[in-house]
Amino acid sequence: VFYMKGDEYAGFWIRVGANLIDLIIFVVIYGVLSLLSMYLFSDLYLQNVNYQNSYSSFDFFDLFFQYLLPFIVTIWFWIKFQATPGKMATQLRLVDEKTGLSISTGQAVGRYFATILSMVIFGLGYLWIVFDRRNQSWHDKLAGTVVIRNRQTERVIFNVSKDNDEEEEKS
Repeated sequence: VFYMKGDEYAGFWIRVGANLIDLIIFVVIYGVLSLLSMYLFSDLYLQNVNYQNSYSSFDFFDLFFQYLLPFIVTIWFWIKFQATPGKMATQLRLVDEKTGLSISTGQAVGRYFATILSMVIFGLGYLWIVFDRRNQSWHDKLAGTVVIRNRQTERVIFNVSKDNDEEEEKS
């Protein structure tokens, strides 16, 4: 067992904030890509509106942009950076609960799908963070992960001495 100075288990509200940042980023990217695809494929879009019951290429775009792309990107961020952009912005990291190191691909995939379980039952899996001693959600417990936050602060050091300040005031 090792302990990193300044690390602590990330609490509920900071994780909510990280998820909101990720959601905003996703909505903006999804909106831009949707508008771009409607512009580039306007003929197909109009055809789909006229024949709503038929299969169209937009079914593929919806499937890709709403499900497959978020899955791939999230897994990649978790493995490569130990965090999504929202977690990075809030200085959170997703690590293996036993080693404190990066999670495996299996853990990442399992955690991603386990978030559905955490959400489906009235969000209780997320709310569990409040009651758990290590602030683990259900999907963290199922995947063997923890979210940690480094609270170590950086010291502020100024290179200006008092003598330099007095000389600048005189001139």
